[in-house]
Amino acid sequence: MLDFQSVEPINYIDLFCGIGGFRIAAEEVFKANGISSMCVFSSDIDPHAQNSYLANFNELPAGDITKIHESKIPDHDLLFAGFPCQPFSIIGNGKGFQDTRGTLFFDIARILERKRPLGFILENVKQLVSHNNGKTFKKIINVLREELGYVVFVKVMNSLNYGLPQKRERVIIVGYHRPIDFRFPEPWVNYKPLSEILETNVARRYFVSDYILNKRQSLHIPSVSPSIWHENKSGHISSYPYSCALRAGASYNYLLVDGKRRLTPRELLRLQGFPDTFKIVVNESQLRKQAGNAVPVNLVKVVLEKLLPFVIEDKAGIVLNEENKVDIYE
Repeated sequence: MLDFQSVEPINYIDLFCGIGGFRIAAEEVFKANGISSMCVFSSDIDPHAQNSYLANFNELPAGDITKIHESKIPDHDLLFAGFPCQPFSIIGNGKGFQDTRGTLFFDIARILERKRPLGFILENVKQLVSHNNGKTFKKIINVLREELGYVVFVKVMNSLNYGLPQKRERVIIVGYHRPIDFRFPEPWVNYKPLSEILETNVARRYFVSDYILNKRQSLHIPSVSPSIWHENKSGHISSYPYSCALRAGASYNYLLVDGKRRLTPRELLRLQGFPDTFKIVVNESQLRKQAGNAVPVNLVKVVLEKLLPFVIEDKAGIVLNEENKVDIYE
C-alpha cells in the first residue's frame, strides 16, 4: 500500500465502459492506497449497459463516443478503455490516423491526442495481436508510440493467472507519457476455487433437460468436481476446475456446472471479479451478454497497481524507489 493521502485526486475516464469493470478495479486500487479519485467521464452505446452502470455508480454514461467531440471530454490523468475489436479492414495503407478512421480505436486515439493524459490502459481480445497477420496491431501500436508519443507496453494476460477461476486471455496495452520502468505483474500461484464462486441454492430453471444431461454425461467423464463443462463448436466436451472464457453470444448451454446446470447471473459476475455488491438490474439474457463482454476486474487491478507509482510521481512531484518509498527531488 502506497498510502499517499496528500496526492491530488486522480481523474480518469471510462470509455466503452460496459458495466464498469475498469471502474470497479480503479476504485478498489485507489481506495486501498488512500488516494482520492474521480471518474470524470464514461461512455457506452448500449442502453442496457448504461442502465447497469447507472444503478451501480449513480452515473449515466454518455452514448455513442463517435458522436462526441474530443474537446468535450474533461481533462483527465488516466484513460481506460476496453474497446470492441471491430474489423480493421483499412489498416495497413501507411496513412497514420487515416488507417484507423471508422474503427473505435480511432476514437481513443483522437481523445489521447487532444487531452494528453498521463497514461492509459487498454484491453482487447487476444486475437487482436494476430489479426490481419499482425498488421492491425502493428498499426495500433505505431499510432500510440510514433504519432502520439506514448511509451507503450504490451502483454497477453490470462485472468486465470490472477486469482479468477476463468481462462480468459486478453491483450493489455499500457501507455505512459514519459519513459518509465513499468513491468507487468508476475502470475499468481493460485486462483480462487470454484467452491467459492458457485452458489449452493440454485433455482430449478438453471438445470438442463434430462436429454442434454444424459447426452453430456454419455460423452464425458470429469476428473474433478466441482468443474465447469465446456462444449466447443465441434461438439467436444471437456471439464476443468475453472471456467473457459465467458462469451457474450455463446450458446445458453456453452458452459455447465458439473454438466448439470447453467451458471447463474451472480456466478457469471464473480467469474469476472465483480463484487457481490454489484446490483443486477437487467434481465438474465442481458446479464449474460454484459458479463461476457466485461473486462476481468483482477486483470485491471494488478496492472493499475504497477502503473500507479509513476502516476503518483507526476501528481505529487516525488520519486518512488523500487520499494515504493519516497525519494525527494534534489
